[in-house]
Parts: sequence; C-alpha cells; structure tokens
Amino acid sequence: MARMVDKVALVVGGAKGIGLAVAERLAIEGASVVLTGRRADEVEAAAERIGRGARGLVADAALQEDLCRVMATVQETHGRIDALVLNAGISEPATLRNGTAEHFDRHFAVNVRGAVFGLQAALGVMGRGGSVVLMGSIADVMGVTPYGTYAATKAALRSYARTWTVELAPQGIRVNVVSPGPTDTAMMASVPEEGRAALIAPIPLGRMARPEEVAAATLFLLSDEASFVAGAELCVDGGMRQI
Repeated sequence: MARMVDKVALVVGGAKGIGLAVAERLAIEGASVVLTGRRADEVEAAAERIGRGARGLVADAALQEDLCRVMATVQETHGRIDALVLNAGISEPATLRNGTAEHFDRHFAVNVRGAVFGLQAALGVMGRGGSVVLMGSIADVMGVTPYGTYAATKAALRSYARTWTVELAPQGIRVNVVSPGPTDTAMMASVPEEGRAALIAPIPLGRMARPEEVAAATLFLLSDEASFVAGAELCVDGGMRQI
C-alpha cells in the first residue's frame, strides 16, 4: 500500500541527486509533490521526470524571501505541508589554512540557514502529524579534511534536530535526520576511479549508497510508520560510520 496517499510533500533541493530521488519516491507513494531548485531547467526537468502532478519551483534555499515565497505558494495550492524534506546543500573543499570567509558563509547560508528559515517558514503551513527530515551526512561526527566546513554544517543540523524535536513535539511535528555516506549520484560520476575506490574502501558493504536507498530511508521517517521516531539520525552508509 502506498504510504503517502493524500499527503502533501515539499522537497527543498529536490531537482537533482538525492533530493530528486526522494521527491520521485514520495510521488510514487502517492504524495502531491512540490520540489525546489535554483536552476529553472533542472527544476522543470525534475518535475517532468516525476510526473504525477509534481510541481517545481525555482528558489534559492539561502534566501529567506525565496523560502517564504515557496511556503506561500504551497499553502495557496495545497493548503498545507504534511512532509518537509530540507535537502538543499553544497560541499566544496577548503582547509583551515586556505578557507575564506566567503567559503564559510556560502556553506552555512545554504546548508544551515536554508534549513532553519525553511522550517520556520513552513511552520504556519504544517499541522499535527507533520514530519520533517533534514538531510545530514555521516561527516557530522567525522574529520573529513578538506571538507571541514561542510561537516560542521551537517553537525549543526544534527544539533538542531534535537532542539526542534523538543520545540515542535507539542505541535505534533516530528523532526529527524537522514545521514548518507558516499552516494552514487550523477555528481559522483565525475570522480576519478581511484577517488571512488578510496571512498568505497572504508564501507563494509563494499559499495556506495544508491540515491533510491537514501530516498527509502527518508520515506520511512516521513511516513506514519515512523510515528514514534523523533530526534533520531538514520545513517544510510553501508556501515561506514558504525564500526
């Protein structure tokens, strides 16, 4: 039985990669899906690929006004949000020695501020029984130079999930985190073979995650099957961080 029938789902950062896989799975499970992305061509292509009435909205997750506009559009169109996935994120390398203020600000603007003010804007559109998934990373507790700033943003999301669980539980809204390990997205296809091998080497299951496997974990946390799961982090990492 489809698990998201009669539910409205918004995937912020749903035009490609893991976000697209999540949006597509939610639509297959019966949800009315709205997704966002920064590039109009990617947003249009994603909505067309998903079909089933999916709608794409062009928005920059780093801009609070864009997030408020998205929430207002979803409320006008669907009246509510039942499932919210905050997936927008960037990951660019920089060490402590060569990192810049611009690098730092850009990562926290998209990865953290986008989630904070995305959820804030959504609260007026979400009701009891609503579920939120923050897209984290197993990097949140690992030393992953030269991606320290990226890892710090994911650690911030993990912390926020705990606080928001306490704040929003009285409103019947659950918040959880899905933390993927290395995932075989289209972006990963450009990584040289030796780089891919290095990423796979510490994974006990011997391969990267598939985007649809991350989507399946996200679906579970959003669905009523996870009605008593709150403030949790579900790692989809083939055991990489678990041993």
